Amino acid sequence: MGLASDRATTIDEATSDAELVALARGGSEPAVRLLVQRHNRQLFRAARGVMRDNAEAEDVVQEAYVRAFTSLASYRGEASFATWLTRITLNEALGRLRRRRPTGELSELENAAGSGAASVIMFPMSMATAGPESEADRGHVRRVLERAVDDLPDVYRMVFVLRDVEGLSTEETAERLSIQPGTAKTRLHRARRLLRVAIERTLAPRFSELFPFGGQRCSRLADRVADRVFAAAQPWR
Repeated sequence: MGLASDRATTIDEATSDAELVALARGGSEPAVRLLVQRHNRQLFRAARGVMRDNAEAEDVVQEAYVRAFTSLASYRGEASFATWLTRITLNEALGRLRRRRPTGELSELENAAGSGAASVIMFPMSMATAGPESEADRGHVRRVLERAVDDLPDVYRMVFVLRDVEGLSTEETAERLSIQPGTAKTRLHRARRLLRVAIERTLAPRFSELFPFGGQRCSRLADRVADRVFAAAQPWR
């Protein structure tokens, strides 16, 4: 696979996903790298919402990227590229969970969680008054919130991460999870109900700081994905 297309096309942050996908199909490594870096954070957060572990989530994202880029011919553009990637990532994450401990379908998990077994998560009262001027306090509160998110039932946690952590709309969240918008709203409502109102009010402005994925870590993953994709020697078209 050559990189002739890169010489004819300038690739930068303004290049659309559709253009990058077309270049990637032609064997453009820069296009692959930019797509990886563009979607890393969202996919990592989605994977972590399932795995509840940073290292496992990163491994899931890497595998999802490799699967996606080595089967670009199957992407028809019926959904956005971000949605397609998210579905592959969630399928990979859920598949790993099932192999580790067999589980039912998401609907079964939701029914169990909504049956009353899930109770309101209680936080230490001191967390509600943590001063925003203290970096130590902010880090402590962030860890408390992270643990609370990890403790949410699976189906609620996935919606919560995509909506309140990643900031996607209800429609975007529903599309990525292949559920109805009404279902996404219901799950988000139940997820929020499990989080103490006072803590939610205090930390809401900082939800976007949870589960960061950038800098050298992002670049290293892009390097690993590119190495694996271009070593696979599989047809892309």
